[in-house]
Amino acid sequence: MELLRVSHLTKTYGQGEGRVEALKDVSFSVEKGEFVAIIGPSGSGKSTLLHILGGVDRPTSGQVFVDGKDVYAQNEQQLAIFRRRQVGLIYQFYNLIPILNVVENITLPLLLDGRRVDAPHLKELIDILQLGGREHHLPNQLSGGQQQRVSIGRALISAPALVLADEPTGNLDSHTSRDIVSLLKESNKRYNQTLIIITHDENIALQAGRVIAIEDGAIIRDEKVKK
Repeated sequence: MELLRVSHLTKTYGQGEGRVEALKDVSFSVEKGEFVAIIGPSGSGKSTLLHILGGVDRPTSGQVFVDGKDVYAQNEQQLAIFRRRQVGLIYQFYNLIPILNVVENITLPLLLDGRRVDAPHLKELIDILQLGGREHHLPNQLSGGQQQRVSIGRALISAPALVLADEPTGNLDSHTSRDIVSLLKESNKRYNQTLIIITHDENIALQAGRVIAIEDGAIIRDEKVKK
């Protein structure tokens, strides 16, 4: 079943001689529960695409549909609710609130949305994230890998249909990177969430079920990964 559809997406910045085409007529669709890696050189438009998929940055033209709904046909208030409830965003930089502990950072999206924390789901996430015993630690008391686990928990706590990760292992050593990717894959399978990862790491890309390669703002390759 199709979860995400991107139709003739373009994004331009600036005008005249300074005009930059970050995305050029990008179209593709992603099934529910699919794990997709998006690869490409720096400046190819990968992060721009991810931000548009997540409702963070409006396209210049084209449409994004999530669960059949036209994301950018919504007003700003509806778009904010879409971001909070249907999308989980994970970045290279953890962006944790320094005065909040592990549990408070993970549950922050629910509290901002005025929703109740599901205690069994929170405990399950803490276990999956291997953060048991660190629930009351502040970010500065955690390793880089543990902080990234917290940011992943924050992205997953709302049970979003779509999880978007922008270079989630970019600040981590190779061993911790493998752990983080394994964690994302486990979440993808356990919750049947659609997972899209931007990465420069070919080893990470090959763990996905599908790889989309972008260059100069356009898709140059879209293929299934042979296991």
